Order: sequence, then structure tokens, then C-alpha cells
Amino acid sequence: MAELGNFSPEERVAQEERLRRVWKTPGGWRYWTSVNNSEIGLWYGVTAFAFMLFAGLLGLLMRAQLAVPNNDLISADLFNQAFTLHGTVMMFLFAVPIFEAIAIFLLPSMLGARELPFPRLSAFGYWSFLLGGIFVCGSIFFNAAPNAGWFMYPPLATDKEYAGIGADIWLLGLSFIEVASIAAAVEIIVGIMKCRAPGMRINMMPMFAWYLLIVAGMILFAFPPLIAGDILFEMERMFDWPFFDVSRGGDPLLWQHLFWIFGHPEVYIIFLPAIALMAMIVPTFSQRPIVGYSWIVLAAVGTGFLSFGLWVHHMFTTGLPQISLAFFSAASEAVAIPTGVQIFVFIATMLAGRVIFSVPMLFGAGGLAIFTIGGLTGVMVALVPFDWQAHDTYFIVAHLHYVIIGGMFFPIVAGIYYYFPFVTGKKLSDAWGKVAFWLMFVGFNVGFFPMHFSGLRGMPRRVFTYPEEFGWDLFNMISTIGAFVFAAGVMTFVIDIFRPKPKPVERNLNPWNAGTLEWTNDPDESWGMRSVPIITSRYPLWEQPNLQADIEAGRYYLPDAKSGQRETLVTSVLDAEPIQCLRVGGVSLVPMVSALALGGVFIALTFHWWIPTLICAVITFISIMVWLWTGTAQIPEAEEVDVGLGQKLPVYVSGPASVGWWAMFITMVGDGTAFASLIFGYFFYWTVHDDFTSGAAGPGVIWPIAALVLFVVAWLLTIAARELNEKGPAGCRIALVAGMLVTIAACLAGLAGPFFHGMDPTSNVYPATVWIIAIWTVVHGAVGVIMQAYCLVGSLTGRVTVAYDQDIRNVTLYWHFVAFTAVITFAVLGLFPMVNV
Repeated sequence: MAELGNFSPEERVAQEERLRRVWKTPGGWRYWTSVNNSEIGLWYGVTAFAFMLFAGLLGLLMRAQLAVPNNDLISADLFNQAFTLHGTVMMFLFAVPIFEAIAIFLLPSMLGARELPFPRLSAFGYWSFLLGGIFVCGSIFFNAAPNAGWFMYPPLATDKEYAGIGADIWLLGLSFIEVASIAAAVEIIVGIMKCRAPGMRINMMPMFAWYLLIVAGMILFAFPPLIAGDILFEMERMFDWPFFDVSRGGDPLLWQHLFWIFGHPEVYIIFLPAIALMAMIVPTFSQRPIVGYSWIVLAAVGTGFLSFGLWVHHMFTTGLPQISLAFFSAASEAVAIPTGVQIFVFIATMLAGRVIFSVPMLFGAGGLAIFTIGGLTGVMVALVPFDWQAHDTYFIVAHLHYVIIGGMFFPIVAGIYYYFPFVTGKKLSDAWGKVAFWLMFVGFNVGFFPMHFSGLRGMPRRVFTYPEEFGWDLFNMISTIGAFVFAAGVMTFVIDIFRPKPKPVERNLNPWNAGTLEWTNDPDESWGMRSVPIITSRYPLWEQPNLQADIEAGRYYLPDAKSGQRETLVTSVLDAEPIQCLRVGGVSLVPMVSALALGGVFIALTFHWWIPTLICAVITFISIMVWLWTGTAQIPEAEEVDVGLGQKLPVYVSGPASVGWWAMFITMVGDGTAFASLIFGYFFYWTVHDDFTSGAAGPGVIWPIAALVLFVVAWLLTIAARELNEKGPAGCRIALVAGMLVTIAACLAGLAGPFFHGMDPTSNVYPATVWIIAIWTVVHGAVGVIMQAYCLVGSLTGRVTVAYDQDIRNVTLYWHFVAFTAVITFAVLGLFPMVNV
């Protein structure tokens, strides 16, 4: 290991002053332009918790309505709106965003980094989330909230007379929110893989980082199918394209497939980060490293993998073939194995250590107990004969809440009690915490356990009232009382957070004596790590003597900020060896403007305001171009900078070594998943219809094949531009111009097939499916033209050169995916109908 730096007190003071100035959070209204992970994570968390409280109030309103038979406290329509928003907010605006908040806040410190690689992307994601959440939640105050359930099953939700504008608000509002989730996933994956402290090899990462890496990967494969389904759904509602209209060849079951391909992994996207918090809390209060590190990592990976084989678990009653039911029932049972491994690892860790009983451990243990009950009922509903009886009854409501509340909410509260000193430097009250726990624990079980019995007695879900002769009244009254007791516990917890608390007499950055790296951070400073350390163990605060003092003394990497810019280290993927000094984006208004303008596009589309949609789209495009031009791939003043410990690192790198290349690759993986979902829809319709085309004319062969060839040529020209750039700008520019012209021709050819063959997308599902897949590919081609033009402008202005070619390398990577998409699209649209004759 390199010899540690040693600075005089005066040098340290000067270093800290420069760091403080560079990482300073702005004041006044400019505070909201901050992109610091500490601010963004805090905003995310507070906003997600506020949405949760709103959804909780809706839940209490529903329980009050169901307390007694034949109640008329609220109308059926308001009940349906409250029911839909309650589930929507809890799943989309609280369960996933709260973990994104924790990840953004904790990961840099936990990984030993100054900042995640794309702080402006995190800010963009937050403002998207906030605006989308307000849009969806605010609809209930105008009697326009979605009312067809948080799952929005067609044909009910596609019926404009019944669902009204609420369905459009749900579809477009949540599509916007999903953009924020994918943005967070990209940030998390790149941050974990490329921004770990030197020496923190991939098998030495904290458990929390492992879990978040798995969850972010799951988001890339789970959310895009829902986005694809949203596109089909909104095209039917907005333009009458019959994707789910049986009379014109559509099928509502396609929505269920796309929704639950998202929906069941979503349960584990929620559950795994909660287990991640427990994986940090249990070793701390057992005062020993976690038992079976490798086993729990493998179990987490296994859980994530198996979760994608469970979506038909929710569709056992839809008439699917028996072999499908058997396969998905077996997969639903199998997922209990890696889940059980994780729980037993925690038990083994506690048995091997000396457990310190605390409020975080209390909430964690209570959550695991509740989740275990939910897991047992999950095994029950995984059995097809039992599911046929219990499906769409209150037994499922009980199971869902035992899994979600036990598997997510209780660990979240445990994590807040655990990490509150990390955020504020102050601890929450043990006394208040114990009162809150027992009110929540007792209230939850009193509220939701009786629902198992009301469900077994046949009480259906989603009913706003019921007659008294069915014998459901006692169970419902008990459930309502329990719900209000649980709410009292939540309110006690909220009061404990916001009540005034004295500052500790002595400064203690690690009040729990934890072993992981995040506890070296000073909550009063905004620079993250005072210096980026070298890590040699999984619990460095326990096993590396004097680590905290050395970090605070600036004896490691990046002890200073002489460049006047925000800097963090980029390290290699496996061994975490330093490879770049990355300059990250600072305070900026652009992410907020981009998010609000994009939100304006979605909101204006909801109301069919075409001109405002166009205006907002133009603003979005301009702001994103400004963002990219001023915030990425900047040519530095020097090729290398001194990062400390006698080492110099490059400031500018391109290709697979750069974080931008990784971000592009990860984004396109998610994009490819959405495309695969559309192709899945094409073949789904083919399998469920004897004649998918219904005699309709296809797009022909000539135009699709022409489009395929032209897209491949445009891809080759883009590759040629990248290669020619290494020899000088002239050839590169010619190739880029040619690539743009060929791409435009490819896009026109892609649309010409269905256009010249008179394919009316409103007549039948076949032409509608052809059009939507062709449009998807053409839109990507149009984005490819913009990227080629961006590189051309960069070359003309000296931004893209032989030495500085990050932009053109990233654009070439994008075109690899576009070419693959185009080949699949036009081969399927043009050739498959001939093969299928």
C-alpha cells in the first residue's frame, strides 16, 4: 500500500476550506438546484414518506367505510378512487422510491466515494418523481383519480365512459415516474460497479451495495415491460388502437402478462433492499461480521433471478394451460429457498454474536416475523387449487400486506432509526421508538390477520360495502380498529422524527460502533468522504486501525479540491483499482427544467393539449442538449491530475473505461427489454389467434427489408465514423453526414411499408401491432440521427477529436442496439408473415 499522506494543520485547514467551497450547498431558492447526493437522497426520502402518509390516510378512509355492513360513509366511486390510489401510491410512489432515496443518500459513503457518478441524473429523477406523484395523487381532489384498481385491468380500464380521464392520469403519470426509477437504477449500477473505494474488491462490498446492485438490475428488466404495456394501453385510449379489444383481435390477457412481468419482480425489488438494511443492522448489533457472506449474496441473486419466473402466479384463474400452471406453481414454491437462506443467515449471525437489543433490532425482528407469516401464506396461494379458492378474496389482501409491510415497511423504520444519527448527528428516542413499535406491531396484526378469515369466508376484494348476513362484519370491525392502532404507531414515529432533539454533548460519528465505511462521514459537511480511503476488509472500521482518523486527516486520495471542481475516483470493476479522477456535475438548474418540461409533455398529453405538448417537448429537447453539452465529456485543462498518495490519474477516459459508456450500455439494456416486450406482444397475438392477420394486408417484404438494410448501413457508417476519427476529422465528418442521411431514409422506409399497404391501426390488432413496433424502431432511429448530428457538431467545434472521443464511442454503442432492434423489427414484420403462411 502507498505511503499515507501527512499534512500540517495549516495545510489541512486550507484543504478543508477548498473542499467546503467546492461542495457547498447553495442557499436561498438556489438550494433547490443542488445535486448533492445528501440533499437529493433526503428530498427523495421525505417526499416518498409524505406520499406514504397520504396513501395511509386513504387506507384509513377505506377501513372506516368497511367497518360496518351497508355503510354509506363514502360513495362507491370515491372508494374505487381511494382504493386505486392507495395501491398505486404505496407501490409506485413509496415502496421503490424510498429505497432509491436510501441508496442515493448512503451509497457514496458506504462505497468510500465522494459522490455517485451522475448527480444531475439523480436530481432529474427526483424532480420527475415529485411532479409525477403530485399529478397522480392530486387527481383525487378533482374527482378525476384513476378508479379501476392499481393494476388497471382492461377492458374496464380502457372503457372511457367508466374509467374517465383517471386512467390516462395513471398511465401517463406513472410512465413519467418510471423514468425516474430507471434513471436511479442507472445511477446505482454505475456507482456500485465503478465508484468503489480503492481496494474494495467486488467480493468485499457491503451487503447493502450487493442488494442494491441486484435490485437496480431487476428494475432494468421489470419496469420496461410495464412501460411497453403503458404505451399499448394509452394508444388504445388515445387513438383507438385495439390492443386489448377482443372484438378487433386484441386480448386483455396481454396486459396482465406485461403488468405481472413487472408486478411480481416488483415485490422482490421492494423486499431485497429491506433485507439489505437488515444485513447492515444485524451485524452491528451482533457485533460481529455477517455469517455466510457468499451464501447470502448467492441467495439474493437467486431470489432476483427466480422472481422473473413467477408472474403467472397472479394469473392462475385466467384459463392458462395446466402445464403453465404447474411450472409457475413450482417456481413460486422454489423462491422460498433463497429467501429462507437469507433469514437463516441473520439468525446464525445473531447466535454467533452478542446481540444488543435496540429499537432498530426490534423493528427488524418484528418485520421478519410478519414477513415469515406472509411467506407462509404465499406458499399456500402458490398452490393452484388453493389459489382458485382464495383468488380475489381478502385472503390475498392479508397476504399482500404481510409481505409488503413486514418485508418492507418495518425494516424501513428500523433503517431510519439506525441511520438517523448518520443523517443528523442525533439519535431518535428509544422510549418513543418502543411505543411506536408495539403500536405498529399489535395494530398491524390486529388489522390484517382477521382478513385471512374474512377471505376464507368468501369476502371479495375491492367491494365498498357488504350485507350483514354474510358474517364478515366482526372481522371487518376488528381490522378497522387494528388499522387505526397501526396508524397511531406511525404517527408516534413521525412525531419522534420531527420533535426537537438536543445535540449530543460529545461528537460521535459512529454511535452504534458499526463496522462499515459510511460511519466515517460527518453529517455537518457536504463533501462526503474527507479523503477516499484504501479498503482492505469488509468491515474496515472494525479491522483497519486508525482508519477514521486517517480519513479525517486527509491522508488518502483526493484530500484537496485545488481544481475548484467536484471530483471522485473511478475504479476498476472487479478489483477497484483507481483508473480515473472523475469530475461530476455541480449545482445546476438544468435537471429541474428538463424534468419539469418532460413532465409537461406527459401532463399535456393526458388532456390532449397538442400545442402545449409540442412546446414542452421542444423545451425538454433544448434543456437536455444544454445539459449534455455543458455537463458531459468536457475536455480538461490537463490530461492527468494528482489525486494524492503520489499517484496521478487521467481526468478524461472513453470507451468501456468511462462511466458514460456504462450508463449508455445499462440504459439500452432496459430499452431492449421494453422492445422485447413489444415483440412478445406480437407473438402472443400470433399464438392466441388461428389467423393473427385476419386477412389484413401486411407491410410487404420490400419496404421492411429496405429499412433493415438501410439501418444496418447507417450502423456501419457510425462505426466507420468512430474508426475514421482516429485518423482525423474529415473522414469522420463525411461518415456522420452519410449516416444521418441513410438513417433518415431507413426511418422513411420503415414507415412506408404499413403506410403504402393501407394498414389501418384502428381496424384490427395486427396492423396496430405492426405500426407500434415500426414506430418504436423509427423513433430510435430519429434519436440516432440527433446523436450523429451531436457528434458532427462536436467534431466541427473541436470537442470530438482523436484524443477526446467519448461522445462518438457512446453514440456507436447506442447504434449497436439500434441495429439489433432494426434487424429484429423488420425481419419479423416483413418476413414472419411469409414464414407463417
